Amino acid sequence: MAVQIETFQTVSENIFDAIVIGSGISGGWAAKELCEKGLKTLVLERGRNVEHNKDYPTAHLNPWDFEHRGNLTKKFLDENPLISKAAGFGDDTKHFFVQDKDHPYIQEKPFDWIRGYQVGGKSLTWGRACQRWSEFEFTAPERFGYGIGWPLGYKDVAPWYSHVEEFIGVCGNKDGIESMPDGEYLPPFELNCVQTEIRDKIREHYKDRFVVHARWAHLTKPNAIHLQQGRGSCQARNLCMRGCPYGGYFSSVSSTLPWAEKTGNLTVRPHSVVHSIIYDAKTGKASGVKVIDAQTKAVIEYKAKVIFLNASALNSNLILLNSKSERFPDGLGNDSGVLGKYIAFHNYRASVGADMDGFEDKYYAGRNPTEPILANYRNLHKQDTDYVGGFTTFMGAYRTRGNGASEQTFGKGFKEDMSRPGGWKVYMYMQGETIPKASNQVTLSKDQKDAWGIPLLVTSVGYDDNDEKMIKDFLKESAEMLEKSGCTNITQHDNKQAPGLDIHEMGGCRMGKDPKTSMLNQWNQLHHCKNVFVTDGACMTSTGNQSPSLLYMALAARAVDHAVKEIKSGNL
Repeated sequence: MAVQIETFQTVSENIFDAIVIGSGISGGWAAKELCEKGLKTLVLERGRNVEHNKDYPTAHLNPWDFEHRGNLTKKFLDENPLISKAAGFGDDTKHFFVQDKDHPYIQEKPFDWIRGYQVGGKSLTWGRACQRWSEFEFTAPERFGYGIGWPLGYKDVAPWYSHVEEFIGVCGNKDGIESMPDGEYLPPFELNCVQTEIRDKIREHYKDRFVVHARWAHLTKPNAIHLQQGRGSCQARNLCMRGCPYGGYFSSVSSTLPWAEKTGNLTVRPHSVVHSIIYDAKTGKASGVKVIDAQTKAVIEYKAKVIFLNASALNSNLILLNSKSERFPDGLGNDSGVLGKYIAFHNYRASVGADMDGFEDKYYAGRNPTEPILANYRNLHKQDTDYVGGFTTFMGAYRTRGNGASEQTFGKGFKEDMSRPGGWKVYMYMQGETIPKASNQVTLSKDQKDAWGIPLLVTSVGYDDNDEKMIKDFLKESAEMLEKSGCTNITQHDNKQAPGLDIHEMGGCRMGKDPKTSMLNQWNQLHHCKNVFVTDGACMTSTGNQSPSLLYMALAARAVDHAVKEIKSGNL
C-alpha cells in the first residue's frame, strides 16, 4: 500500500469527514467501511509506517540466516524482560513489537501489556482465531448475575459477522454447534490422524463435547474478493507473525487499508501519538483530535464530523481518560464514572500435555497454522459448575523431531537421528472467560508522563477465586478427556502468568443499556458524546470465551454503517 502521508499547514487542510485512531484490526475495518461509503478519512497511527510485503524483512529467512539462529541475545532479554514474554515473540518478529524502555507504564499489580506500534498494529501478529460469539456469551453475564446486560445480541451482530468473514477469509467447517455458531467459511486445514482420533474418542465418551476444525483467518482457497485484494493462498509455512508475503492470513496492511486506499478517500498519518479527543461544549460533540508528532513533538489538531477510537483497549481508555474538559473533568463521556473500570482479559494459565502411542506410520504435510477447538461445554443453558463463565479449549497433536534415543550431539549419526520423526505429543490449553470487576481498572498517573508529555497508564488488574476454580476444572476435565482418548504420560500445568500475556485485554469503556452503568450504547457511541465511537476491545461488556477479534471487526463495520446513516440524516 502506498500510504498517503501529508504535512498539514492550514486549518482547512486539517479537516476530514472522519478520523480513525489506530490502524489495527478494528481501526482498519473502520477505515475501510468509512472510505467505501465516501467519507474522507484520516487514520492516525502512533507507530511507524508498514507496507505489505515491502516491510516484512524476515519473511523469507531460514533459521541459519539469523545471526544467532533465531535466539535473542542476553543483552536484549535483559533490556526487554516484559515484551520478550509475548506469544510469537522472537528474533524473527521483534520488529513488530515495542521495546520496554520506549513505552513505560505503571503496574500496581503484575500486568504484562503487549503492544505493537506500527501501521497494522497487532493485526500483523495476532493469533487469527475467528470463532463467532454465541447468544450464550451475550446473555450469560446478566442471566447468571456476574455482569450487566449487553445492549445487543447475536442476531444483531450475525449479518456483520458474515460481512467480515467473507472479506477477510476464514477457513473452517459448518458444524452446527450451539455454543459456537457457524459462519461463512473456506475449506479447513485437515486434522491429522491423532487429532482425528482424539476428536472421535471425545465424541464417543461425551455427548455434549465437540472437537472441530477451528475457524481461522487463513485463505485455504481464496475467493474472487480475496484475489481482488492481491492476496493468495496460505502456504502452510506457519511463519505468520513475520508478516505473510502471500497475504495468506488477514491483516490490516494486506487487506483493509489497501482496500480503503483504492477509494481515494484514505490518508494515513504514522508517527502520530494521540493526546486527547477535543470536546466542543457549544455543539455537545467532539470537534477533533489533538496529536503529538512522535518524531518532532509538534502539536497538531485535526477536525472531523465523526471519530472512531480503535487504539487498542488500554490505549483507548488512556485517550478517553486524558480527554478532559470543563464538561467532562474525569474523561470524555465519563458521567457514569465507569471509564477505566471493569477491565477484563482471557485466562490462559492452564494447559495439559500428553503422549499418544502408535500412529508412527503416519505423518502430515506442511506446517498447519491452525489448531482444532473443543467448543465451550460449561455453563451454557444453566450454571453447572461452582464458577461462572466458560472456556474454549485449543488443542493439537504433532510428531516430535528425532527418535529421542540418540546420545550423539553432532555429526552424521545425530543428523540421521534427527531426520527420523519421533513419537506423538498432544496438548490442550484454555482460553477462559473472566469476570469484569470495578476493582480491575486502569487510571492515569498523577505525576509521571511519557516522552510526549502524556500521563502514564496505571494498571491494576488481577485474577480472582472464579478464575482459580475454572483452572482447576479445566485441568481435571482435560486430563480425563485425554486419558479416555488413549493418551499416556498426562501432565497438568498452571503457568501462573500475569494477566496481559493473553493479549486479549477488554473493557473500560463498556457498552450497556443504561448510561449510568456504561459508556457506550448499542451502536458503540459514547452515551454523552454521540459522534465518538469506540469499536476496539475497550467496548466489551464481558469477555466471553471465544477469541474477540472477529467481534471487534463486526462491531466496527456495524458502527460505521450506523454513523454514516446518522451523518446523512443530519444527526451527526
